[in-house]
Amino acid sequence: MRRYTLIFLLVISVINILAVDKNNFKTCEQASFCKRSRNVQHEKSPFEVNIDTLIVSPNHINVDLSNKHNGQIFVLKLEGIKGNTFHFEIDEKSPLKPRYRVVDALKGEPKYEAIKVTSTGTDITVKCGENKAIIYGAPFKIEFYQNDVLTISANSKAKMHFEHLRRRQDSPPPPENENEHNENEAPVQDQNHEEPGTWEENFKSHHDVKPNGPSAVALDFTYHQANILFGIPEHADSFALKTTVGNGDPYRLYNLDVFEYELNSRMALYGSVPVVYGHGQKSASGIYWQNAAETWVDIAGTASEQNVMESIVSFVAGSRQQDAPSAHFISESGIIDVFVMLGPSPNDAFKQYTALTGSGNLPQMFAIGYHQCRWNYNDQQDVMQVAHKFDEHDIPMDTMWLDIEYTDSKKYFTWDHQKFPNAVEMMKNLTDMGRHLTFIIDPHIKRDSGYFFHNDCTDRGYYIKNKDGKDYEGWCWPGSASYPDFFDPEIRKYYADQYLLENFKENARDTGIWNDMNEPSVFNGPEITMPKDNLHYGGWEHRDVHNLYGQMQLVGTFDGLLRRAQNELRPFILTRAHFSGTQRYAAVWTGDNAAEWGHLEASIPMCLSLSVAGISFCGADIGGFFGNPESELLYRWYQTGAFIPFFRAHAHIDTKRREPWLYPEDVKLIIRDAIRKRYSFLPLWYTMFYEHERSGLPIMRPLLSQYPLDKNVYNIDNQFMLSDKLLIRPVMQKGASKVDVYFPSRNGDKQADIWYDIDDYRKIERVGVESVPVNTYKVPVYQRGGTIIPRKMRIRRSAVLMENDPITLIVAVDSDKRAKGTLYLDDEKSFAYRQGKYLYIEFEFKDGVLSSQLIDETASYTTKVWLERVIIVGLDKVPSSATLRASNNQATQVEIIDATKTAFTIRKPGISFMEPTWSITLNN
Repeated sequence: MRRYTLIFLLVISVINILAVDKNNFKTCEQASFCKRSRNVQHEKSPFEVNIDTLIVSPNHINVDLSNKHNGQIFVLKLEGIKGNTFHFEIDEKSPLKPRYRVVDALKGEPKYEAIKVTSTGTDITVKCGENKAIIYGAPFKIEFYQNDVLTISANSKAKMHFEHLRRRQDSPPPPENENEHNENEAPVQDQNHEEPGTWEENFKSHHDVKPNGPSAVALDFTYHQANILFGIPEHADSFALKTTVGNGDPYRLYNLDVFEYELNSRMALYGSVPVVYGHGQKSASGIYWQNAAETWVDIAGTASEQNVMESIVSFVAGSRQQDAPSAHFISESGIIDVFVMLGPSPNDAFKQYTALTGSGNLPQMFAIGYHQCRWNYNDQQDVMQVAHKFDEHDIPMDTMWLDIEYTDSKKYFTWDHQKFPNAVEMMKNLTDMGRHLTFIIDPHIKRDSGYFFHNDCTDRGYYIKNKDGKDYEGWCWPGSASYPDFFDPEIRKYYADQYLLENFKENARDTGIWNDMNEPSVFNGPEITMPKDNLHYGGWEHRDVHNLYGQMQLVGTFDGLLRRAQNELRPFILTRAHFSGTQRYAAVWTGDNAAEWGHLEASIPMCLSLSVAGISFCGADIGGFFGNPESELLYRWYQTGAFIPFFRAHAHIDTKRREPWLYPEDVKLIIRDAIRKRYSFLPLWYTMFYEHERSGLPIMRPLLSQYPLDKNVYNIDNQFMLSDKLLIRPVMQKGASKVDVYFPSRNGDKQADIWYDIDDYRKIERVGVESVPVNTYKVPVYQRGGTIIPRKMRIRRSAVLMENDPITLIVAVDSDKRAKGTLYLDDEKSFAYRQGKYLYIEFEFKDGVLSSQLIDETASYTTKVWLERVIIVGLDKVPSSATLRASNNQATQVEIIDATKTAFTIRKPGISFMEPTWSITLNN
């Protein structure tokens, strides 16, 4: 046993010393299925549609598809979905055994739409509303049209590849009658002509056996109206995808624990969301490739390497791309399962994706405040001292976090009682301060005969099995560990039950949970994860389901937290591994980044990519997980993080402590200012999260979402928008005294929006780059003219304690002297809002009158929140007075103060937001 312990400690020491070692991870050439599929070269696709087999149903068609090279028969099913979306699947007609189909990624069954079908004998046209899909017979190709405009085509580059399941020639004969259902199975290919890695594969010291042989699927998609492609998180790379054909490896989607990941890389990271959008001046569209196996994506025809100035020069010069961009998806197993989203705008495409996979749930208010974490706070006293220090230095904070060291010897659902003698009391003390606790629960289970969870999993057969049917054993933080098979509903319920207070008594009904290492991470496994020939519930190999494993843990965690609070409180969960649909359960962070300026810059495109892929609740470790940030880097990271949805500081166990007060006083004050600014915007954040759940639109958005006609924004990923209201350009360069901010065009020429600096209300009315001076406190953030945003100016120790504080409205007018905005209010923690207990309010300013009315008149909520002030920005003239008129038509004069050339304040209107309608009229 001592020998194994020493080996484990050696593994950990190596992991802690080295940055990412690329040799630990495969290239496409080393993944035999990627190499085979990527090298497919056909002048014409060998796949042909047997049109005489067409079967038409009200919502879908089925037709046979054959590979003329080997005689294999497949079935194509195509259906229309409401909202400019098509869905198609291609699977073997008579497979040796069923192929895996992804479950638990979609939020539910899509809403199918009636179709109209015509056939010429050489092609099939399927109309769905104003859209159509044309299926060409020989060679096979599908073209998708949005309002008669060719938007996306599939297999137009003849890259389709589908490896049918078969038996190896040297394998023993099947039991008698085993395959009576499959009499038409094609002859097995000569194994002597198959490439190495087809039936078994070696990588370093690991051997992968493939009992069903090669099973890859691949298909290419051309985005005919696009200039750029973006999506497929998670990669530490630019937002706009770069051309990979003839330029290194494709982008890889395979959930992996990549230690101190490299920037500007297409290597796989912790999550995999297989959605690629294309955008150009005419339209936007998207492909969701629903497959949970290892996937590579080749990109061709993009010009994404330009910076803003190069992009402007190209636009002025009238340069054009010769070929439409394309994406070639390659997966190791499964079926071809594709959703085609036809936009036509970027926001339409984003909503079409979340209509399929779901939008994020409205979090509790505390979850969008500031989170303080490190690996690890030493003990109970340390936790409470840090919490009190935030009060001492007048810095808001909502949540203290605990990493793995709080447990008894890395056994989850236990506490180390030497360090945390009374965890329940600690949680109560935090609650009394208006704060919360979040702690970690990882999926690796320590193999310890004194540990109830391990004994239960062993006795009940709950662990994932190896290829021989025995409990799989790997190495992670506890040493020897096994992994629950969360794909089994019974096991998932057992795991969820552990969160209930009657089982895990040292817990609280509102504690947050952090699911980490859930790729799954296995220190001694191939590529630091689990062998692909491990076996899951239903007999599926791990290769089929790998990218879904972390999400299935989340399903159990979410269920456990719901039932822990009798389905009353909204769960807060953070996850590292993610897939399509993860947003329905958890927030995501970008993993083990480093205290480097480049990693600060990378946090923006990484979170933008996650946001457009449905995962709006995203953030990056403030200051960097590894290393010790210099003062300037740290405060610039806080200033950036204050405008990103998930706002948490976190650090490695070997780093120096970096709570704000441990830095020089001037640095502490800058950090304090950034955190307090975050808290002043909490009403806006909360409203945006509600509107995200309601509409599916991302909270953090690329500029092209608001300005789709401006080609100059396509490659900008160092600035972003929050909803359609704020433009943020973080300061992310060491020693910067100015930063370049690009102000976009509404229609692709010089038609500009009006922007107002949130700090001094300076007005900007231009299109193009402006060099903006910055000092240590300054981050360029601008409110768009034509919007109204709510803020709270009384900053307290936590968001929880600000619940009933009054609101300030910032009214920023456009060129027509108009503005609109919204405010959402509820109890900030429960699901009562889904029973109509909320207020959703719209504000409008026009013709010198600010008015308020309820958007959802059937909803109601009792609140103490009232209107403290209104700041109106951008009017040419300051009014002499203002008149408040409530719904009972009673009029009250209100005072105007702090008038400047750019803004003035209406002081203490004092109206309750429970008032169904009210107005403030400016008097000249």
